[in-house]
Amino acid sequence: MADSAMTATFLAVIGGASLLAVTARRLRPSDRLPSLEGWALADRSLGPVWTWLLLGGTIFTAYTFTAVPGLAYGNGAAAFFAVPYTVIVCPIAFVLLSRLGEVARRHDYITAADFVRGRYGSPALALVVALTGILATMPYLALQLLGIRAVLTAGGVYPRGASGDLVMVALFTGLAVATYRHGLRAPTVISALKAVAVFVSLTAVTWLVLERLGGPGAVFDGAAERLGGPALLLSPEQQPAYATLALGSALALLMYPHVLTAAFAADSPHTLRKVAVALPAWTGLLALFGFLGIAALAAGVRAPEGGAETAVPMLVDRLMPGPLAGLVFGAITVGALVPAAVMSIAAATSFVRNVYVEYVHPTATPKRQVRIAKAVSLTAKVGAVAFVFGLRDQDAVNLQLLGGVWILQIFPAVAVGLFTGRLHPRALLAGWGVGMLAGTFLVVHEGFSSIGAGPFQIYAGLVALLLNLTVALAGTAALERLGVPRGADLTDLPSRLTVRRRPETGANNP
Repeated sequence: MADSAMTATFLAVIGGASLLAVTARRLRPSDRLPSLEGWALADRSLGPVWTWLLLGGTIFTAYTFTAVPGLAYGNGAAAFFAVPYTVIVCPIAFVLLSRLGEVARRHDYITAADFVRGRYGSPALALVVALTGILATMPYLALQLLGIRAVLTAGGVYPRGASGDLVMVALFTGLAVATYRHGLRAPTVISALKAVAVFVSLTAVTWLVLERLGGPGAVFDGAAERLGGPALLLSPEQQPAYATLALGSALALLMYPHVLTAAFAADSPHTLRKVAVALPAWTGLLALFGFLGIAALAAGVRAPEGGAETAVPMLVDRLMPGPLAGLVFGAITVGALVPAAVMSIAAATSFVRNVYVEYVHPTATPKRQVRIAKAVSLTAKVGAVAFVFGLRDQDAVNLQLLGGVWILQIFPAVAVGLFTGRLHPRALLAGWGVGMLAGTFLVVHEGFSSIGAGPFQIYAGLVALLLNLTVALAGTAALERLGVPRGADLTDLPSRLTVRRRPETGANNP
């Protein structure tokens, strides 16, 4: 059971997050009438500091901070693919997010599907982009709950049975109310507390671990004895899987609706470029969490079978004084609340803009759109809670693995579409369908592993993306030869792979 000092510190962190959520309405208040842009994107008013806090807090989830060290604890060096993956994201984000953010601001797009609708003039392609995003987001949202439960259970803060379920419901009820009322502003202000708590607690934990275990050399030597020395280095057979998983994950991450929602809230493309340059600071945190997984091995932590993600929380509970352990558990819990809120907002916005308004109620007023988005956002959180309580943890993990493969299949329509409009929308639809089927088959066939077996151990999502692009290119050539017309392009982007400089708009101060 948790001691009183740890519990008090944990509750103080959670209480601080709740207080910040209450003040969210004061973050850049607007006199505009209620609109989906105001609720879902905070009126596109976030400067560099707030955007860095929100985007970093959204990308680096609580489950990431437990799954990566858990993978390091169980498999060694292979877990550190997440470090180059999040480094690769930064230059890609510098180019893609700033350009997509510029187009979205100019045309009042709120979702990636809005851009696809305008770029290709294809409602069907926009619909599959929106539905793919929602489908990939829901298990990711459930994983945030699993991350909270794993951390609190390891620390003894999560009671067994119905009492523990009530703790989870209470945590998400506060988040749901704040998000319902203030939209994206709620996770934005909470992200400031997340950054401070995670940076401070992780620095302190790493310093204490190094001091108590005898330094980095002793940590790796101790881990090598328990895991096996070769496991701390990549074997030649692991290198293709490591490289393709890092690249594919980086490309997929920027297609997730919650990442694009956080990016679209920035006040200018210049802000997004600044943030992309500063994002590696969050990657440093991820590397330290991975190191703590190695430290848990060295310290002799015995995580339960199938529960490697609890290794670091168990290490913290064993080595750290109560107040510091409570700070760590509180930081990781708040770390789940930020991305969970943004995910629910992003899923709700995609549904309203690209399903409800497009096919159900085209004349819906801005006020009604906000009301429907709030209801869908709340429903998404309730669904995530029900999913966690009703299914096995592994089911959510398996679906999230599939989600990463699925979301990568909209890359041609969204990312490639930023630089060329030459691909035919019908060919893109065919490529998407082939990629979805191939990626799903590969993952399921390997027993819900995203890495193929045999001599070619590469990421299934990247294989599916290559098939997707091949079909899209071949289909475009065939449709052009047949003279099949395409929809009108309303984005004013060049049709070839060129980058046009445009004047910056919007304030740049945080």
